[in-house]
Amino acid sequence: MSDFRKLLVWRKAHVLAIRVHRLANGIRGQQNAALRSQLNRSAMSVPANIVEGSGQESRREFGRFLSYAANSATELEWHLMVARDTGVIDLNDYSSHVGPTVEVRKMLHGLMKRVVLSASDPLSTKRG
Repeated sequence: MSDFRKLLVWRKAHVLAIRVHRLANGIRGQQNAALRSQLNRSAMSVPANIVEGSGQESRREFGRFLSYAANSATELEWHLMVARDTGVIDLNDYSSHVGPTVEVRKMLHGLMKRVVLSASDPLSTKRG
């Protein structure tokens, strides 16, 4: 489809994944191992699905992977809420990560709409 590095949503998701990785790695204690893992997995899944989707042959398939990325962003938001509500991260860390998570999810939904609309347009033959 296109070069994923040109997508603003991928760039923001990539930065978010790195930030969440750093946050999660700062969480200590064996009892928090599962939460650390889930924070990392859901955060890394967002840009990874954008990348995988950009390599698909059709816009419809690209849209499907964008949907996976948006779902992972929703999952990440919940894991951040759990970390906040259990006192594993403070309110400042939560706030500085949840805002970009919601922004990326909204951007993904907007891109999905454009991709799906162009996929259903029989005159649309352009790739990328």
